[in-house]
Amino acid sequence: MQQNYFPDVFCSSGSSRFLRNLFLRYSLFFLFISPFIAAGQDSTVYVPDTGFVYHNLQQALLHPESVYRLDLSRKKLDSVPPEVFSFPNLKELNLSRNRIEDIPPAIGNLVHLERLDVSNNKLADLPDEIGMLTDLLYLGLNRNIIVKLPPAIGNLKELQVLELWDNELEDLPDEIGNLQNLKVVELRGILFSEETQARIDSLIVKTAKLYMSPSCNCKY
Repeated sequence: MQQNYFPDVFCSSGSSRFLRNLFLRYSLFFLFISPFIAAGQDSTVYVPDTGFVYHNLQQALLHPESVYRLDLSRKKLDSVPPEVFSFPNLKELNLSRNRIEDIPPAIGNLVHLERLDVSNNKLADLPDEIGMLTDLLYLGLNRNIIVKLPPAIGNLKELQVLELWDNELEDLPDEIGNLQNLKVVELRGILFSEETQARIDSLIVKTAKLYMSPSCNCKY
């Protein structure tokens, strides 16, 4: 004799089949989701907001692993705060419109950096460690007093935009020719001779847009 595993109330009327099916469906449903409910009680899944831009360094230091974008522009900084290099996942760093005179070698620690803007400062050169930023897509160096670029600039193989207008450059290193992904090179406001302009034009990948002011033979 087959044993009935359902309460009598499910078998005592014409609706017993409907109630029994309903009971089975809800039972299976709760059996399925119970492991997920238990897991949710034991752990919390945190999804960082990679689009959030931190404008306050102290606030950013409260969650260093979650800092992807940091904007310290217009902070009247004379140097790069060393705390900046403690954000291992940093992708965008804006230090523009300050009074920064040099970029420390520790910049090489920010290996995930994709955008670096240090325009409108007082930079005269860049450290060799800039070449360690191999994920860099944009490098903004406008309105500084940069005299030369290090050969390590040629290691930035992913670089797409290089902005250098209004600096004191006399030439670009041969290694600039290694940057085959360049799309824009901005050199306006720099007084290059015709010979130097022709040399730079020969180095820059032909698919890039190269912007230069009219040549000047006033540099000897």
